Amino acid sequence: MTTKEIMEIALNLAGLDEMPSDTTICIPGENIRKVLIGVDMDTPEIMLGRQLGFDLVVSHHPKADDAVIEFHEVMDIQVDKMVEFGVPINKAQKALQKKKNSVSIGNHVSNYDRASSAAKLLQMPFMNIHMPADLIGERFTQKYLDEKLSDQHKATLKDVLDVLNTLDVYSNALASPVIRCGAPSDYAGKIAVLFAGGTNGGADVYKAYFDAGVGTIVAMHAPEDVIKAVKEQNIGNIIVAGHMPSDSIGLNAIIDAWSENGLEVTKMSGIL
Repeated sequence: MTTKEIMEIALNLAGLDEMPSDTTICIPGENIRKVLIGVDMDTPEIMLGRQLGFDLVVSHHPKADDAVIEFHEVMDIQVDKMVEFGVPINKAQKALQKKKNSVSIGNHVSNYDRASSAAKLLQMPFMNIHMPADLIGERFTQKYLDEKLSDQHKATLKDVLDVLNTLDVYSNALASPVIRCGAPSDYAGKIAVLFAGGTNGGADVYKAYFDAGVGTIVAMHAPEDVIKAVKEQNIGNIIVAGHMPSDSIGLNAIIDAWSENGLEVTKMSGIL
């Protein structure tokens, strides 16, 4: 298979027609049979892939080229997600802008050539798949929680944790789901699972969700400043489901699809 064909399988699984800005084929390849994939794959992992005889190295997180420099553009999908949960589109756009600008400034000065130049020297096909996996994981987890808690109108944060931990990917993780804002006995209310959209949208985005009627946000990760702000707002809850297990949901779905198409896939670097 080619890297293009391998990418198309992931995009189709996520319902995407084209590669989003955080997803790219850095070094294309053909006749690929053996794939090494992980959440974070950089120069050492690319060298490992070459040494072990793999035909392609795949990173989940963007590590090179335009997927890094243009990463902030993918955050616009968070506007659509906020609108889905009742946030006015104009308010959603403004709530996201501060964090989007911060991400753009930070990535603009990054060494975006580090991993891709190593892959070129090693003649190792290299690509990353970010949003497709995050979308798959977000949709699965949202549907799972909605179905499991549909008849519990007074579900608590502990109930949400219990449901998440019925999934092996969470119950077996070292960094398992945890309440970062709220108490186990607090009512969850309407739950929004926020895995896709590049990165955490920041305190303004969380407040927009809570103002629109969301009671609990389930995220892959939440920085300390966001947790502090939400506690001060005192209007919503945060459950951090865990970064590696949450990423693993979508990545494992993609890996299964690749395997069904005849690829031999080895996972490492955070994929559970």
